[in-house]
Amino acid sequence: MNKKVFILGASSDIGREVVKQFLKNNWHVTAHYNSSSRKLKNIKSNYNLELFKFDLKEIKNFEKFTNKNKKFFSFDSFVSLTGYQKIKSFNKTTVKDIYDHINCNYLANFIIIKNILKKMDKKKWGRILLSSSIGTKFGGGSYTFAYSMSKFLNEFFPTEYKKYYKNNILINSLQIGLTDTKIHKKNKTKNLNERIRLIPIKRMAKTYEVANYIYFLCSAENQLITNEVINISGGE
Repeated sequence: MNKKVFILGASSDIGREVVKQFLKNNWHVTAHYNSSSRKLKNIKSNYNLELFKFDLKEIKNFEKFTNKNKKFFSFDSFVSLTGYQKIKSFNKTTVKDIYDHINCNYLANFIIIKNILKKMDKKKWGRILLSSSIGTKFGGGSYTFAYSMSKFLNEFFPTEYKKYYKNNILINSLQIGLTDTKIHKKNKTKNLNERIRLIPIKRMAKTYEVANYIYFLCSAENQLITNEVINISGGE
């Protein structure tokens, strides 16, 4: 039987590459999206692909869904790539903006992990990977404070996690550096050439490169790495 992975935020550029990587390795993929599923539906070999729609800003509704659908969370791996980001200066950021970022980029993960760990513990196997951002090292950008703050929460490992490691359930956070995705091109406040000059390897990551790291950490190939915040940023 194929292993099953749940990918949150799968409609992003990196998310779609991660979906492809798991499908290529014969996993059954449940891919979450918020509004548009067109590009996910266009992925080849999607016979092993199931789509799941939910607006994670409605976090109370998501919690209700999880309480009513416990069987839904029988996955071997969980990858969170949620990247809700509202471009706003620090002074104009509201409390609601912060709540929306935390709901999408952290609390949804918390809710899922609580449900999924019980299932993994019974099987004595599991992999969980949360995504963080290089911005957490530098206090976020001038217009992405709320995003970086919410991502930083994914670098926190509760003591509760440690009891699962002995049962081959490995949990990590990936601090992703500047990657060639459309979100950076949409942010008119960012000078990409200037930003790239700050990276020691002098280039952005490709989405497939990030996907390769994610697959490794969430597959049986990873047997030892857990409880780590792993930085893939070209030396920043």
